[in-house]
Amino acid sequence: MRACDRAAVAEGTSFETLMERAGCAVAEVVAKHAPAGAPILVLAGPGNNGGDAFVAAHKLLDDGHAVAVLDLSGDRPDGAAAAARAVYDGPRVAADDETIDRAEVVVDGLFGGGLSRAVDGVFAEVVRRVNARPREVVAIDVPSGVDGASGEVRGVAIEARRTVTFQRRRPGHLLLPGRDLCGEVEVADIGISDAIIEAAGCRTFVNTPALWRGARPILAMAGHKYDRGHAVVVSGPMTATGAARMAAASALRTGAGLVTVASPPDALFVNANHLTAVMLTRADGPEGLAEVLADTRRNAVCIGPGLPPDVATRELVTAALASEAAAVLDAGALTAFADDADALAAAMGGRGAVLTPHAGEFARLFGRDELPRLGKLEAARRAAARVGATVVLKGADTVTAAPDGRAAISENAPPWLATAGAGDVLAGMITAFLAQGASPFEAAAMGVWLHGDLAQRVGPALIATDLIANLRHARAAFDHV
Repeated sequence: MRACDRAAVAEGTSFETLMERAGCAVAEVVAKHAPAGAPILVLAGPGNNGGDAFVAAHKLLDDGHAVAVLDLSGDRPDGAAAAARAVYDGPRVAADDETIDRAEVVVDGLFGGGLSRAVDGVFAEVVRRVNARPREVVAIDVPSGVDGASGEVRGVAIEARRTVTFQRRRPGHLLLPGRDLCGEVEVADIGISDAIIEAAGCRTFVNTPALWRGARPILAMAGHKYDRGHAVVVSGPMTATGAARMAAASALRTGAGLVTVASPPDALFVNANHLTAVMLTRADGPEGLAEVLADTRRNAVCIGPGLPPDVATRELVTAALASEAAAVLDAGALTAFADDADALAAAMGGRGAVLTPHAGEFARLFGRDELPRLGKLEAARRAAARVGATVVLKGADTVTAAPDGRAAISENAPPWLATAGAGDVLAGMITAFLAQGASPFEAAAMGVWLHGDLAQRVGPALIATDLIANLRHARAAFDHV
């Protein structure tokens, strides 16, 4: 967005004009939600967010609201922010003033989305006092203390009821814990054209149908089941077969034309006792799996659900990746390569796949420091580039990252989706989209979105088998989103 600001200025829109529009947009939101006659405290910090705050304060004052400004911008703000500060001629208060505690509405303009250090000192004390009791808090751009690029909290952060940002949302509006601190996010148009934004080369997206709508599988009237792909799901041993069967059932419901469970000999009877529409075949070790996948009509394979994280699983993964089938690696298939992501990359051989780790599996595979050091978005992006595969880093804010740098952040997963087996269902859904011809990034993004939409339709108290039971309706709606 800084690049977009500069481009807009280069095209003839002054930075002062952009700041004026931003501040007025904030004032409009505040006026809409502030109780009549409520005292409003505007927090103005250093930098351009402070300038936006002064513009908002001036506009609110002109419109007859009771406004005071806590000016923490320092002695010498510069540029447009200094001009905005000079124009405001209303009441000001000190950092130790009780107005902070009495204000019914607070406009947070201390820090913007580019914050790279911890909030401390007088700023931290002000943040704590604002958060001390419920009130209408409107943050400018992102709540102060939230890193706009990662959603991480730097020291302490404002707990906003709503946030006003400009032109496009930031990753910190979607990634946790930032998402929880933003409240309702409103995006204001300050006159930066779509052409400017596209020219900035953004590679981060919200995972919505607009991102992958054109990649959805389309059924042909004269088509047959093999046109919809044949997915293979590798079963675990006799005592751990359920995960593979859930993945297989979800793959079939998501649209794969055929689905086969490749079972070790000791689990054949257990799997046969439960499968009907899903087919079953014997696969004895890596050689057996290679033989199953030698039939190139079997064009997608899901491996990991129910498998132990051991050398035998590692050999199965290597065999799956040596085939021509598109692959989804989950659970045991990932942990079998713990602390050895480079070996997994070597087995991948540049052919691409989809990896679906939760945070614990990600840490075991890529290192325990990666997530806390880089944040979820950057960690997923680097992992995808490292292994040459699409990485689905799961959670309430799932990040789907491609090796080419594209990343999609999901926001539609309800909290009740965090239940045993839900990841197995997701792995099967992504496998189905791969079987139907989608590329790995689009298949993963579609699967993650449909998974969240499905969970919302099912509602609280769901268990993983509820997802499969209700998938028919969600999958039918998916074709029309």
